[in-house]
Amino acid sequence: MNKKHILLAGALFFASTAMQSCLDYDDPGDEANLNTIQTETTVHVGNVDSIPYWNEPIQENVQAAIDTLQGKYKYFGQCLSGIYMMRGGKEGQMPGDHAYQRQYSLGPDLYAQYFTVPHKDFMYGTLTSTYNVSAEFNGGPLGAYTMAKNAFMPMLNHPLIDTLPEIKAIGLLYYCLIAQEQADLSGPYTYLEDKKNSQEPEEYNDVRTIYYGIVENIDTIVACLNHFETRPDWYKEQIQGIIAESFTTGYNLLAGDMSLNSYIKFANSLKLRMAIHIAKVEPETAKKWAEEAVAGGVIEGVYDQHGVFPMINSFTHPIANIANGWGDLRMCASFESLLISLDHPYAKYLFLPNSNDIPNEKTGTTLPAGSRICGIRAGTLVGDGQTYALNKRQAYSTISTEVLASKRCPIYFIKWAEVDFLRAEGVLRGWNMGGTAEEFYNRGIQNAYIEDPLSGSQYTGYVNAYKQREEPVEYIQEDPMGDGEPWPSVTKIGVKWNENDDNETKLEKIITQKYIALFPLSTEAWAEMRRTGYPKMFPVLNADDGDGSIEQGDIIRRIPWVPTDPVAASMVEASGVPALGGPDEQATRLWWDVDAPNF
Repeated sequence: MNKKHILLAGALFFASTAMQSCLDYDDPGDEANLNTIQTETTVHVGNVDSIPYWNEPIQENVQAAIDTLQGKYKYFGQCLSGIYMMRGGKEGQMPGDHAYQRQYSLGPDLYAQYFTVPHKDFMYGTLTSTYNVSAEFNGGPLGAYTMAKNAFMPMLNHPLIDTLPEIKAIGLLYYCLIAQEQADLSGPYTYLEDKKNSQEPEEYNDVRTIYYGIVENIDTIVACLNHFETRPDWYKEQIQGIIAESFTTGYNLLAGDMSLNSYIKFANSLKLRMAIHIAKVEPETAKKWAEEAVAGGVIEGVYDQHGVFPMINSFTHPIANIANGWGDLRMCASFESLLISLDHPYAKYLFLPNSNDIPNEKTGTTLPAGSRICGIRAGTLVGDGQTYALNKRQAYSTISTEVLASKRCPIYFIKWAEVDFLRAEGVLRGWNMGGTAEEFYNRGIQNAYIEDPLSGSQYTGYVNAYKQREEPVEYIQEDPMGDGEPWPSVTKIGVKWNENDDNETKLEKIITQKYIALFPLSTEAWAEMRRTGYPKMFPVLNADDGDGSIEQGDIIRRIPWVPTDPVAASMVEASGVPALGGPDEQATRLWWDVDAPNF
């Protein structure tokens, strides 16, 4: 067995066995706990933004730094824990059901209209409809950010981490991703103080400051990782060993590739994502960032992708149990209508027809079990019951557990298909993306499936015909229980690329296919809906069940902070609201969410 395969074997073993104790996420206060890894009482405050990669490594100094950092306080292990927390994990555990639900399923999954919660009562709170403001659930995404940040910052601020600049760069890259996602969910937060490892941060930073700070970090990270190939072999082996043990997010590990190229592409792809986000608010900066990212190298293949992969870290996607074990998610009617209107492959195998009879008390009719895919309309005022006997909405369509489990569906950080759709939009905006919009669009669709790339997918048998669909299928969404009038599909575009379409139509096609390709990464899908208005969706019912700020027909623009203690409330009022530039409400737009035409 060669060196690469020894490192890979170590990575797979460590990922499957490391730090298995965890907290029960049902405890609303456990976001602040980090008690599964012994933590140092000294709080180090370093310069996270500086990565001195130009210093020549000295072997004894490097070994001393490694011995300290992965010794008693297990800084690298804390980072692995933080990686899992970014995608629904808890201290030491890979993504799990409770944490994932709090982070995604009770907020962003609903706001993106991928899913609807079919009942209102949980053991730790109540959620009456899609936009209901729940103090118990609103803090889930911020809790995930806080736990991940608390896992990364001790290492990033430790004085010895500068001896291992590539490890610092990769750790900072993970933080950049969760920092970007948090900024896009609620807006301002204590970004600069968080990077200084502050134990009592007070000042919120505006989204523009956060974005610019992240991109500055990305440029430094890329410069550091590009310099890695100049390092001596003994040093490279040390760094690769740490990556194989504690930073197992690169799909390239499955090919035995221990280079850092995929991290460079990950970083540049994140920069490209952020460039597209700001295209309407700062178009010149957006163009500059995007062209720099593509020139520096972005994700262009399966093995460039990063995320948490069941093929590497053995687990099943949490949505399987959240939806089908607990009965806490059902397909959203907007997603149903979109998939059927486009005759998308997912409507043929990923989502299941109604599992039981669904009676319509208004008409006295019944939709027999197994009749069709049927989603619950977003914003429906749901009742009680996690079983069919108590709640007939449990019979509505759900996602296939068999596909999620047997096909080892990953939880991506950034997916190859997303990057191609980013580049396609960039071309529409006149940016140099290294190809044509049509090329990127079609390749994005080709690789958009949810399954692990090595597990095989029914999608590939349908996709070539799918790409040729010129017109949508006429479809009327009817609720089986008779809630509301029948709704004709709002999807009026086809799939096939037409160079003669105007830019707005092309953009709608790109974002619609990107939205499907992102599934179930709802945080990014929701950002695209807010930024572009695509894909077109049914209006969310009972929007006034939120905080009263959303007008009927509009969509939620951010997750409000809704602080529950006087100190936090005072910080929001003194610092958060000024940085936000508007009230702490669901309808307040973020910096990049500009109410203006797309072109």
